[in-house]
Amino acid sequence: MDSVLRAAAVYFVLMLLFRVAGRRALGQITTFDFVLLLIISEATQNAMIGDDFSVTNGVLVISTLIFLNIALSLLKDRSRFVEKLVDGVPTVLVADGRLLEREMRKARVGVEDILHAAREKQGLERLDQIKYAVLEVSGGINVIPKDQK
Repeated sequence: MDSVLRAAAVYFVLMLLFRVAGRRALGQITTFDFVLLLIISEATQNAMIGDDFSVTNGVLVISTLIFLNIALSLLKDRSRFVEKLVDGVPTVLVADGRLLEREMRKARVGVEDILHAAREKQGLERLDQIKYAVLEVSGGINVIPKDQK
């Protein structure tokens, strides 16, 4: 039972930490992010397994994590509140060519990130060409161009 409680605690703590870290932390993974993820996984394994390295304990921990993941996805399907709490909502970063700096600070997104997405996805070069730039819950930035008249 100790392993189940440890796995559940680590699951929810990691979910909370990644939620607080923001969507951009998972949207584009860098080499540093990958190394950090490997270190986190090793620390997580130690926290969940403890001193019991048996196959039975490993299966119990894995089963607990999968069960929690399924249960949370079912809860998200049934409750819009839980879905918003866990996944967040899209965030508008640019409106009619104007930067929404407060939203950008909260999301830890820079102008360079927005312009990169604008160039990559729409071939736009300037902010005044952007109608909306939206940080999606997946961590990607979608850009809607202004009508070219």
